[in-house]
Amino acid sequence: MLIDKTSSKSGKQTSSSGQEKQPEQVLLPDMEINIERLHRFLGGGEDVVCRTLQHRSFNNTRYAILYIDGIVEGTTINTLLLSLLDDANNSYTNEKSSEGAGLYHHLTEQSIAIGKLSEVSTIEQAGYSILEGSTVLVVDGSLRAIVMDTTGGKTRAVEEPSSQTVIRGPKSGFTENLRTNTSLIRRIIKSPDIRFDYKMIGRQTRTNVAVVYLEGIAEQEIVNEVHRRLDKIDIDGVLESGYVEEFIQDRAFTPFPLLQNTERPDAASAALLEGQVVVMVSGTPFVLIAPVTFAKFFQSSEDYYQRYDIATFLRIIRMASFFISMLLPSLYIAITTFHQEMLPTSLLISLAAQREGIPFPALLEAFLMEITFEILREAGVRMPRIIGPAISIVGALVLGQAAVQAGIISAAMVIVVSFTAIASFVIPAVNMGIAARLIRFVLMILAGTFGLFGIMSGLMILLAHLCGLRSFGKPYMMPFSPFVPSNLKDVLIRVPWWAMRKRPLNISNDSNVVREGAGQKPSPDQEGA
Repeated sequence: MLIDKTSSKSGKQTSSSGQEKQPEQVLLPDMEINIERLHRFLGGGEDVVCRTLQHRSFNNTRYAILYIDGIVEGTTINTLLLSLLDDANNSYTNEKSSEGAGLYHHLTEQSIAIGKLSEVSTIEQAGYSILEGSTVLVVDGSLRAIVMDTTGGKTRAVEEPSSQTVIRGPKSGFTENLRTNTSLIRRIIKSPDIRFDYKMIGRQTRTNVAVVYLEGIAEQEIVNEVHRRLDKIDIDGVLESGYVEEFIQDRAFTPFPLLQNTERPDAASAALLEGQVVVMVSGTPFVLIAPVTFAKFFQSSEDYYQRYDIATFLRIIRMASFFISMLLPSLYIAITTFHQEMLPTSLLISLAAQREGIPFPALLEAFLMEITFEILREAGVRMPRIIGPAISIVGALVLGQAAVQAGIISAAMVIVVSFTAIASFVIPAVNMGIAARLIRFVLMILAGTFGLFGIMSGLMILLAHLCGLRSFGKPYMMPFSPFVPSNLKDVLIRVPWWAMRKRPLNISNDSNVVREGAGQKPSPDQEGA
C-alpha cells in the first residue's frame, strides 16, 4: 500500500497563517503519553473518540485509533474497526513481534483496509489531521502515527443551484464540501492537464482552498499571481469565498465585481476551458473565477445550450436591462425637473396633472420610493422563505397604491421604480445588479442637481473608472478597451460554435490555437440528399 510520508493531504499544501510557529512536539514511544497530548491538543470533549486495541501476534502490543465523531464517515470507521479486530485475533509469525515497529509495518502493509494513508511524526500534524476528519492510529513503541482518510459525516447532497437556475442545461450545483466540488469538475473535464493546488488559509479555521486550472491553457503568470495573493492572506478564519475575494481583488474601492462567482460546475468548467483560474473554498458552494471582464457578468451558462440567435437576443435584453436599472429613475428626474421640453405635450400635461398635489420634488420622491423598495426587497430575503415573497409583493402593492391615493407619490413614479426593479432582476450576476443599484442613487443626485448634464458627467466618470479597472492585470473592459475584434464573437452577440475558432485573446495561454472541432460548419450531405 502506497503511503505518503511527507504530508497527510494530497496536492500542494501551504499555510498562510503568517503567525510565528512554536516548536512541534514529536511523537514518543509511549502510546499513553501521545494519546494524552493529542487529547490536550484537541481540547478534550466527548466527541473525541479513542479506541484501544491489542494484537496477540505482537506480544499484545497496544495501539489506538482517534477520531472526532460527526466529521468522519461512520461506515468507514466501523469497517476499519472490524478489519482491525479480525486482524488482532489472527496469528502471524514475525521476528520483530515484540517491537512496536513490527506491528506498525504490519498494519500499514497488510491490515488497514483504507485506500489513502499517510504518516506523521508530530502531535500537531496528527491533531490537525483529526480536525480535518481523518482517523489517526498510534502504536505503542512507534515514533510515527498512521493517518487514514475517513472524512465524511452529514453533508448537503448535490442539488440544483438556487441562485443561477437555467431552463436547459445541467441541474447539478456545488456543495459546501470541497472534495465533492473537485469531483464535479473532474466528472466534466477528464483531462490529465487539469491541476488542483491546495492551500490552507485561516489561523483558526484552517480552511482548505483549491486553485484549479488547465496547464497549458491557463496563463502561468496568472496562476502564479493567484498563488501569491492567496499566500499573503493572514486572517483568523475564512467562512465563505467572499472573504478570499476581498483579499485578492485588484482594487478595493469600486462598486463593480472584479471576480466572478458561480455555484454551477458547468460554468466553472467552461471558464477553465477558456484559460481562467478557479478558486474553490471549503464550506461554500460559490467558487471564484479570475480573471474576468465586464461582459462576462451578462452571460449565462444557458447561452451556450441554446441557439446562437436566441442567446444573442437574451444578451441584448440583459445589457439593456442593466442600463435601464441604472439610468431610468435619474432620466425621469432630469426630464421632469429641467428638460420638460423633451416630452410630448400630451404626456407632459398628464405628468403635470399627476404631480399637481405632490408635496415633494421629483428627486426626493424618487429617493423615498427607491429606499422603500430596497427595504421591501431586503425584508423579502430575510423573512422566512414561506412568507417572504408574500410580504414583499403585498407590501409593494399596498404601499404603492396607498401612497398614490394619499397624494404622496405620483403614479408615474411608481411605474418608473417598479420597472427599474424588474430590470435589475434580469442581470444574471447578483453582484453586478447590486453595483447598478448603488450607481443609480449617485446618478439620481446628479440628475436632480444638474439634469442631463449631470447624468452625462457621471457616465463619463463611470466609463473612465471602468476602463481603468484590472482583473489580475487583465483589462476589465476588454474587448472594447483595448479593442480586440476577435473577442467580439462572444460578447454582446454569440456567434455559432463552429465560428468561434479561438479562445479569448489575452485570457488563455494559447489564445491563437484553434479549438478542437472549431470551424466545422454544418452543411447538408450532398450524397445522401
